[in-house]
Amino acid sequence: MRSITVIFVATFMAAAALPSKAAPTEQASKSFLSANAKKKGVVVVPGIQYRVLKAGKGAQPGRRDCATVNYKGSFIDGKIFDQSKPGQPITFGVGQVIAGWTEALQMMHEGDKWELVIPPGLAYGRSGTPDGTIPPNETLVFEVELLKVAPSQMGQCPQ
Repeated sequence: MRSITVIFVATFMAAAALPSKAAPTEQASKSFLSANAKKKGVVVVPGIQYRVLKAGKGAQPGRRDCATVNYKGSFIDGKIFDQSKPGQPITFGVGQVIAGWTEALQMMHEGDKWELVIPPGLAYGRSGTPDGTIPPNETLVFEVELLKVAPSQMGQCPQ
């Protein structure tokens, strides 16, 4: 029994000594946000940063509306973690997504395409996603194209 305990302790100590592949720290996110805010064309509003890639002139969604978008989500290192499939935009309730998206979408017009930079506090925060796709304290970068705005039907959006 004692040898099993020694092996367990030795294994635990060896694992603790290995370099971690942890997600960027809060400091890395803060540094990225600070540098991004200085880039040409970046607009900083409380909570989020955005850059207009293409300006539209259509309707603006409200919190209870449905939005149809094309999007690509990546980490600050450029690694893509999620995106809509070509020719298959997604539709959802504006108030049913991460806070940074809800905030940004309400400023966009149909036809707009924006690059959004969303800090952890308006994304998945200190917890990350339950499945681990997005680690804790990640600043996220999205390219979002707002294709259509429609009122929800009894709180539901058509898929």
